[in-house]
Amino acid sequence: MGKDEITRKDVDNQEFLKLRQATEKIGEVLEKRLKNHLTVLRPLFMPRKLFGTYIKSSAMQEVPGADKAFAELQEQFSAVCKNPFELPKKLQPPLPPISNELQGTPLEYHLQSGRATKITSPTKWVLSYRGECPLGRLRSMVTGQETRQMEDMRQALIDHLAIVVFLRHFPALTQLLQDLRYTVEVEKTPDLGGLPVVVLRAPLETFLPTDEFIDQITQLSGVRAFQEIVDPEAVQQISDPLKEALVDSLG
Repeated sequence: MGKDEITRKDVDNQEFLKLRQATEKIGEVLEKRLKNHLTVLRPLFMPRKLFGTYIKSSAMQEVPGADKAFAELQEQFSAVCKNPFELPKKLQPPLPPISNELQGTPLEYHLQSGRATKITSPTKWVLSYRGECPLGRLRSMVTGQETRQMEDMRQALIDHLAIVVFLRHFPALTQLLQDLRYTVEVEKTPDLGGLPVVVLRAPLETFLPTDEFIDQITQLSGVRAFQEIVDPEAVQQISDPLKEALVDSLG
């Protein structure tokens, strides 16, 4: 997820230090912006508006289309719950409450150059309902770094799949996110059984140095982790979709 499409560039140590500092500043602004957006959008993503009585809530109300939405959630859950999670396929409604709070988790993936290196993106986030088991913890359970908690794993799958189903039923919300300058895509996570997740992307291109340079940096730090880099020049190249649409309308 992410590693096959990332641009590669040669950088030296001095360039890398400047670019890393710039990336950290840009990442902080983008992260704050995303959190503010998700807080404002929260009322539009209330799970019970789609799933109705299939989810426990303080207001158990029938919702038109809930049967179809839950069937889609069940289908998606059944497709990924077995391997590597070893969870029962059947969801028994009403499901435990799903948080009304939205969460954007920085996108992570691994490079397999020598020893695996965890790569984090400062411009891409996995959108889900907030829960006790974000993707990082879910990965730790799958790899054996943390003891498996079956209920937490089950809820984590639901928290991520429910957003996928929600946006499918309310396409206007996808358009709203796009108007806020996010690209909205559904991507599969190969290391989590192909779990489909919604990924938000800010309109900024990132890149990675060569594998050799990444190995050098991670060996010096002692941590097999690296962050994608934003070129400050990319900030000047951000497109304006509204301006482009208006120009197109004028022929």
